[in-house]
Amino acid sequence: MNDSTVTLPWLVIREDDNGNRYRVGRYATRAEAQKIADSLDGRGHKQLYWVERLGQNGSAGAHG
Repeated sequence: MNDSTVTLPWLVIREDDNGNRYRVGRYATRAEAQKIADSLDGRGHKQLYWVERLGQNGSAGAHG
């Protein structure tokens, strides 16, 4: 695990109309990540946005 994984463990993920998922950004706190996800979600696009936390091994967990 590198330093950025430890200091920026919260991800904002976007899923488009075709089911493709993309990492939008990494954030230090869940609140910060949720604020970004809510802001993007509020733009009225069809994409879904959510927050995930990186696990101990550096992989993202389940969204929700």
